Formats: sequence, structure tokens, C-alpha cells
Amino acid sequence: MVAEIISGKELAQKLREDMKVEVDRLREAHIVPHLTVVLVGDDPASRSYVRGKEKASRETGISSDVIELPTSTTEEDLLKTIHQLNEDENVHGILVQLPLPDHIREQLVIETISPDKDVDGFHPISIGRMMTGQDTFLPCTPHGIIQMLKSKNISMTGKHAVIIGRSNIVGKPVGQLLLNEHATVTYCHSKTKDLKALTTQADILIAAVGKPNVIKADHIKEGAAVIDVGVNRLENGKLTGDVDFEAVKEKASYITPVPGGVGPMTITMLLKNTIKAAEGLD
Repeated sequence: MVAEIISGKELAQKLREDMKVEVDRLREAHIVPHLTVVLVGDDPASRSYVRGKEKASRETGISSDVIELPTSTTEEDLLKTIHQLNEDENVHGILVQLPLPDHIREQLVIETISPDKDVDGFHPISIGRMMTGQDTFLPCTPHGIIQMLKSKNISMTGKHAVIIGRSNIVGKPVGQLLLNEHATVTYCHSKTKDLKALTTQADILIAAVGKPNVIKADHIKEGAAVIDVGVNRLENGKLTGDVDFEAVKEKASYITPVPGGVGPMTITMLLKNTIKAAEGLD
């Protein structure tokens, strides 16, 4: 068995074509979906992500801008900027790029963004709505993962989904979304005893650890669907995931590559949320 590759890049392209049509429809109604990204400091990875979001927005017809603030920006000034954006009727989505400098409380910043403009899906109100199955902005990476599974008609109902990682951004919310799709969900993390005993039971395995190639073939159940969320840069500059791709693809039924897997879907779901925000203000 050699796993079928789930290309996030290809799926993202297809979804963005559909989004262009939706954006054109909104523009005809004189609504131009607009995303504002706030970037504090000069973290190279953050800058790269923001460039990717700008490019994707342009290609989809979404209007976007970036507010760049120096690392020395005070928490008070950042919150003031967010309040101004909350009040601006022309701004439909607000994204504050994480991580933030140490002197700024991330959670406070997240909670200051209006839930109506929370296109990252991180506000406690958005998370609460997701937990209770209500319509809301879903966190982008977890939502992208669900779309990838659905694109290959991988049934989640009654399947055992095992998640390695419990971050607020990926691990916890993707488990909730899988639960909403009627999967049975197990969370694993750094304190889990006998990881392999759990991962080898997984029909669907989500790896979100942040350690290169840590998930080997002997962690995988034969025929499992494996979603690799990790993006790790090796010493030679090459990007790799949390999963040993070459070894695991011989045993899994489906697998996502790194790069070109989950990453493009994260930005695509951000665009989807921005369009949703614009429609909500119609």
C-alpha cells in the first residue's frame, strides 16, 4: 500500500476559485470583503505568513491591508488600534499575527477583537460557539484539516481520531471539530504514557507536535489517514513535518505532504472566514 496524497495546495486552489465567484457576487452588491492584518515586530516567519495572506487575498478578490507596528509598541497602543478597527465598518476581518512580543498579553489581544470580525476563530465566544455546534468563525487550521478529509470522502463518523498535540490553535479545536463530525477522539501530549499504544489505534491521526519526523511507521495503524500539521525547518534549510513521510506513506491510506499540505488550507479558511464576515454585515 502506498498512501494517496491529500494535496492542500490543489484543494486550496479549487476552493479559492469558488471564493472568487462569491467575492464577485458581493462586489456586485457593493460589498468588498476587507481583511486587516496587524503585524507587531519583525519576526521573519510572521512576515512570511503575512505576505502569503496578502497574495492569497489579492488572488481571491478580497481587499486587504497590513498595519505594521514596531516591537516597542505598547499593549495599550495595540489595543487602541484594535478598537479602531472594530469600529471601522469597511473592515470585515481583523487578524493580529501571533506570536506577539513578550510584553503584550496575547489572550487579552484576542479577546479585544470583536467576535464579529474574529476571522482567526480564536475569540472565546467563537470557541464557545464551535464547542456547542453553533454557526461561527472556525479556527483556520482545524477547519482546513476537516475540509481535507472531506475532499477525499474520508468518513469521520464512528472513526477513532487520535490527535498528538493540545494547543489552543490546532490540537484542542481540531478534536472538537472531529467530535462534531461524530468521530471518537483521543488527545495525546507530552505527558501521555505509551504514545504508540494509542496512535496505532487511530483511523485518523493528526500530528501537531512541532518536532521533525517524530512520528514513524510503527506509530501508524495500517490504512490510517495521516494529517501532518508540523512545519519544521531542518539545519539544511529544508522544511519537513512531524511525520516521517517516506516511511509512513508505505503504511497509511492517505497522507498530507509538508510543504503543500495543511499550510495552504489554513490561509484559504482565513479567506473563507473573511467572506463570511462580509456577508454577516450585509
